[in-house]
Amino acid sequence: MADQIPLHPVPRSAQRRAAYYTSAATAQRHNRYQVEDESSHLDEMPLMMSEEGFENDESDYHTLPRARISQRRRGLEWFICGGWKFLCTSCSDWLINICRRKKELKARTVWLGCPEKCEEKYPKNAIKNQKYNVFTFIPGGFVLTVTVVREAVDEFRRYKRDKEMNSQLYSKLTVRGKVQVKSSDIQVGDLIIVEKNQRIPSDMVFLRTSEKTGSCFIRTDQLDGETDWKLKVAVSCTQRLPALGDLFSINAYVYAQKPQLDIHSFEGTFTREDSDPTVHESLSIENTLWASTVVASGTVIGVVIYTGKETRSVMNTSNPKNKVGLLDLELNQLTKALFLALVALSVVMVTLQGFVGPWYRNLFRFLLLFSYIIPISLRVNLDMGKAAYGWMIMKDDNIPGTVVRTSTIPEELGRLVYLLTDKTGTLTQNEMIFKRLHLGTVSYGTDTMDEIQSHIINSYSQVHSQNSGNSTSSTPSRKPQLSAPKVRKSVSSRIHEAVKAIALCHNVTPVYESRAGVSGETEYAEVDQDFSDENRTYQASSPDEVALVQWTESVGLTLVNRDLTSMQLKTPGGQILTYYILQIFPFTSESKRMGIIVRDESSGEITFYMKGADIAMSTIVQYNDWLEEECGNMAREGLRTLVVAKKSLTEEQYQDFESRYNQAKLSIHDRNLKVAAVVESLEREMELLCLTGVEDQLQADVRPTLEMLRNAGIKIWMLTGDKLETATCIAKSSHLVSRTQDVHIFRPVTTRGEAHLELNAFRRKHDCALVVSGDSLEVCLKYYEHEFVELACQCPAVVCCRCSPTQKAHIVKLLQHHTGKRTCAIGDGGNDVSMIQAADCGIGIEGKEGKQASLAADFSITQFKHIGRLLMVHGRNSYKRSAALGQFVMHRGLIISTMQAVFSSVFYFASVPLYQGFLMVGYATIYTMFPVFSLVLDQDVKPEMALLYPELYKDLTKGRSLSFKTFLIWVLISIYQGGILMYGALLLFESEFVHVVAISFTALILTELLMVALTIRTWHWLMVVAEFLSLGCYVASLAFLNEYFGIGRVSFGAFLDVAFITTVTFLWKVSAITVVSCLPLYILKYLKRKFSPPSYSKLTS
Repeated sequence: MADQIPLHPVPRSAQRRAAYYTSAATAQRHNRYQVEDESSHLDEMPLMMSEEGFENDESDYHTLPRARISQRRRGLEWFICGGWKFLCTSCSDWLINICRRKKELKARTVWLGCPEKCEEKYPKNAIKNQKYNVFTFIPGGFVLTVTVVREAVDEFRRYKRDKEMNSQLYSKLTVRGKVQVKSSDIQVGDLIIVEKNQRIPSDMVFLRTSEKTGSCFIRTDQLDGETDWKLKVAVSCTQRLPALGDLFSINAYVYAQKPQLDIHSFEGTFTREDSDPTVHESLSIENTLWASTVVASGTVIGVVIYTGKETRSVMNTSNPKNKVGLLDLELNQLTKALFLALVALSVVMVTLQGFVGPWYRNLFRFLLLFSYIIPISLRVNLDMGKAAYGWMIMKDDNIPGTVVRTSTIPEELGRLVYLLTDKTGTLTQNEMIFKRLHLGTVSYGTDTMDEIQSHIINSYSQVHSQNSGNSTSSTPSRKPQLSAPKVRKSVSSRIHEAVKAIALCHNVTPVYESRAGVSGETEYAEVDQDFSDENRTYQASSPDEVALVQWTESVGLTLVNRDLTSMQLKTPGGQILTYYILQIFPFTSESKRMGIIVRDESSGEITFYMKGADIAMSTIVQYNDWLEEECGNMAREGLRTLVVAKKSLTEEQYQDFESRYNQAKLSIHDRNLKVAAVVESLEREMELLCLTGVEDQLQADVRPTLEMLRNAGIKIWMLTGDKLETATCIAKSSHLVSRTQDVHIFRPVTTRGEAHLELNAFRRKHDCALVVSGDSLEVCLKYYEHEFVELACQCPAVVCCRCSPTQKAHIVKLLQHHTGKRTCAIGDGGNDVSMIQAADCGIGIEGKEGKQASLAADFSITQFKHIGRLLMVHGRNSYKRSAALGQFVMHRGLIISTMQAVFSSVFYFASVPLYQGFLMVGYATIYTMFPVFSLVLDQDVKPEMALLYPELYKDLTKGRSLSFKTFLIWVLISIYQGGILMYGALLLFESEFVHVVAISFTALILTELLMVALTIRTWHWLMVVAEFLSLGCYVASLAFLNEYFGIGRVSFGAFLDVAFITTVTFLWKVSAITVVSCLPLYILKYLKRKFSPPSYSKLTS
């Protein structure tokens, strides 16, 4: 793979100048890259494309400072050689920047409940997805009414959707109480009350909640694509106030950093000035409520800090661009060529006239006479065709629920080379199911879970009977103490320990929905310890954790309650066991593990539980010989693995740890490093309890769909915000990466040198899938954009994990820029909107993550598997039909212009029209419109065939149905037929000149109808109707509108004789001309089909 790519090395001649570079440029280079603190050794290390690159000692062109690439020529020579162009573009850029200067974003101080105190003017809190304003719309209105009407309808729909969002009502807290305000009227500084299940209208700082814990859950699926709930904490100073109204009795403000893209971070402070001493509270991401998230528990009150286009969700959404299909661009190129032909032909005619008299007037007359070369009706025909394709897609029963939202680009579906897909909710259902528990010597699968259940019931009933005299204990008394020698435990006790660890080591909170009719608080139905199973749901930041806790419930150990300091489990016998949470160490992508220290209420024992990825845990647990092998086995089955371990602590050990931990948390410098070091002191020689396997179920038919797309020559990239392990796991289980393929995991890189070495390592791999994280990707693109994209494009599959919404869109634009190929993005969450809008063709799935992606997309589908039919069948048909339709409309204009040219040539280059205005109008509309437009019903391959042989799709991406080659063939056909029709009519006409018009025009109409028949590949009954309808209209007009078949003006007295039409002479002359113009083409088509048949005909025969 790698060896073929040239990497633009600096030529040999450049080495002679090396001395100059190493001296003069070294200083410059150090200045430029001092941030990375890179040494100059990078220059000696080529970013090679092949092994021999090392011997050549050629300097990597990227490491040389940009300044020396070209010594700028100054003075007059520079100005003439392109300097004028440089000056013009600089001036125009400067003017554009002045006109489009954006307002600078600033940090802000927001007084609670006092929007009028804001010094700055902040944007309105209104959503705007429309593309146009009055000034940008009107100029387009003059171009083509059909296009404008269609765009206007699309725009009106977007306006209605925005209006619906903007007019949602919210409660605003004022000194006089609550008032209702529209979402679009909310200002910075307002205090807004948001009820449960309501969308948060703008970015706020969380001040109060109805929950007793002082925290609430929010759903962020429309912001980051994750369907789990996030825990948010209210500002403690305002949460402690006795009543809601007290928010106005205090004098407080929030300082917020300037608006930015990052949805996972926030820095601010809350200050209360009227207390003694002044209260300062630092604010972080957990105190924020971002717009477009939804409150999942309780009622919240927040102070608005960012509105409208400064909110995180809008800043992460790119502006919708006007999408123009590749086919439209290609037809535009051909139309330009036709325009040049028109001018050339007119000039030739005037030249042949000998520039006599006012030649420029004749030039304009010829330009008007031949203006039919420019296909004015092309745009209208294509737009009507696009509307027809959209209607067919929406009416297809095999892909129900599909909606076409952008009707301008159905042909793009047939030209795609890259498909960029989201993972969660697009390829997977985002439903986790517990599949496997491995204890080292014994493994339990879904069919043997009942054994675990009986072990749990037995062990807890033994404990219960032993302790029936005493107070209930939560640990089996046969549990060996720390000091006891290591005795091999029975399977039953090992299962008991493992299940208890899984039930305790997590971040899950059980939530109880209040029953209908219960008044008061909307959340926790806090009837004393009413832990009934029916109305309990689990919430956590990871669906894996929920799956684990649901599983422990199914085997008998149920998590029934949890707050910030304790959690309670219910045993199979109905006993409640309480554990106090002493410390919790959350999961991070760096540590890849989470831990918890709990104290058992009944026995007072302190235990440190930990679970995490096998990479992180293998060094922490005691030596064993099975963990690595079993993790590999589970990963191959597509399961997500977690290793669970524990360590018992004495009171002294814990107290020592706590004092060191608190001290580390207070340090100002390197706080995170110090805290991690203290926690690591505990993470030694932990007892390995078990290995768990959880499956994220794939969407229906994902594997065959991905295989079909791969066979169709489409390269699939998976862009996900998920963890690297999970993403790799799903890539394998969905067969995005085939079983036999190697996977190259791109090591995390932070500096230029690391990126350099890692790219070289990757280049030596052949035919392997690439897995890269968002951070490493950012570094590679910063220094080696071209090389990275070139290498990645050669991979059979690419997986980018930990991608932000803006990064996803950036990757799409990179592919468009570097490959020039058509891209398609598919996703289902608000975090995919930017990527969908940036791609040439955006597809949204209506899923669990709401409708935001499907509303922003060009096409909306209900299931991932529908994409196969959408591309293979509808994409193919739309492209093939539009290509045929476009070229035929051009042919229709060219043939009549050729006839006009021949006519003028014969009559001494006179600029006299051949046909009356009415005939010309009739020719483009009523006589040929229906048959030509019926080409939108044509299909070369049956849908079943297109799906059975996806390889046929590869041909479409080469764009052979519409190219300069096919266009030239049509031009030659037009010239041949136009010449035959005109010369034939002139040769065969007799006494009256008017017969030329009648004979040639009738032959022309018949030729057009026969040419449509020649172009059609599969007949439809409507096509036959269209052919006969047009023929009928023409014959009727011959009889009733005979005065139009005269030549020149009616004053010539040249009327068409109706009697002449009915004579045999007329009929044989017309037939003869038509046969000569069409028969050779039919013969050529037959021979071509016989000796060089297209790929699809080999399948259908």
